[in-house]
Amino acid sequence: MKKVAVIGAGYGGLRAIENLANNKEVSLYLFDENSYHYLQTEAYGYIAGRFDLHDVALDLQNWCHGFKNRVNFIQEKVTFIDSRNNNVQTENGKYDFDYLIIASGARTNFFKQISGLDQYGFGVKKLFRSHGFRTAFEKLLYEKLVEEKSHGKLMNLAIGGAGLSGVEIAAEMADVVARQTKSIGESAQELQIYLIDASETILPGMSEYIINNTQKRLEELGVKIITNSFIDSVDKDTIYFKDKTELEYTFMIFTGGIIANTIEMDKEVQTNRIGQYICNDTLRIDENIFAIGDCAELTSKSGNILPPTAQTAERSAEYVAKSILKLLEEKELQPFKAKVDGVFVALGGYYAVGELFSFIKVKGKFAYILKKLITKSYYIGLKLRLNTGFMKRTSLEKENL
Repeated sequence: MKKVAVIGAGYGGLRAIENLANNKEVSLYLFDENSYHYLQTEAYGYIAGRFDLHDVALDLQNWCHGFKNRVNFIQEKVTFIDSRNNNVQTENGKYDFDYLIIASGARTNFFKQISGLDQYGFGVKKLFRSHGFRTAFEKLLYEKLVEEKSHGKLMNLAIGGAGLSGVEIAAEMADVVARQTKSIGESAQELQIYLIDASETILPGMSEYIINNTQKRLEELGVKIITNSFIDSVDKDTIYFKDKTELEYTFMIFTGGIIANTIEMDKEVQTNRIGQYICNDTLRIDENIFAIGDCAELTSKSGNILPPTAQTAERSAEYVAKSILKLLEEKELQPFKAKVDGVFVALGGYYAVGELFSFIKVKGKFAYILKKLITKSYYIGLKLRLNTGFMKRTSLEKENL
């Protein structure tokens, strides 16, 4: 039996496990420092208060018990990869592998050259940062409701980065503010949302259809869009731009970039400017070591770099899982060829904009329903396995009493 180790319990790591778990020839080990899987694509709804914690965080131990062939979950951070001796090291020990899948993901890149950004900006790549902002936002709404001194005081919520995450957060929060106006009165309208990006447009790299319809929706929600603006520094209440203009703010979220979570190895491996592993055309950085998802530079059939999304993480995971099964049968691997099947942008309330296969274009409530069907199918699959695992663990604990 071959040991397959997977580092990281994000979208890619979990999909790789799912595609390998039914094979009796492999023994699976999943490593993650957290006890939960974070549904990062739902962060926009969580920080705005639309979703609860159980909607965005699922227990990994129960999930791993939900397979017929049990998956071994090790809640430890992998600190070193020994490729020569085929083992990974944590603070508590060494674990051997025959094949390794690195799915360690990425974190928010709080650019060091922007003074104060890391100190004063919230990120959404980590659950604790999203939770921190949600708590602060709810406190702000509470103060608007009960504290007379806050009435009439304009408060700015700044979002740095107008990519997919930044846009979805801006739209959802603007929609929340609009809905809160009905319950806490006109003081909610004193919350102004700013979406800031250094590019010429929001959602750089996406189609004109997506960009134009998204911008129209954001403007309808009252979001102030600032493009072509480079942030120079941030202090506790002001954003300073390179053109010498300033913006006072109450809270700031930064979604303007990522940096890969690479892991120290016994050999030098090539990475790009944001730390992503540069793999060969079979997604390997060594003979038996693969890299997938946000921590790897993935390219499409046409040679273009794919965006770091849940979709590309899952496609690369499926490919690598199949590749390992082929290697077990001593079959030749085919190059990784993937494309983005579609993109949906949640834009507050029951509204979204989307494209499928480049020619199907949808917007409004219908697009929202399609997006929710995709995310719900993923969530329900996780929950079913989670419930199965919970019952298995409960039964085993009773037997051991």
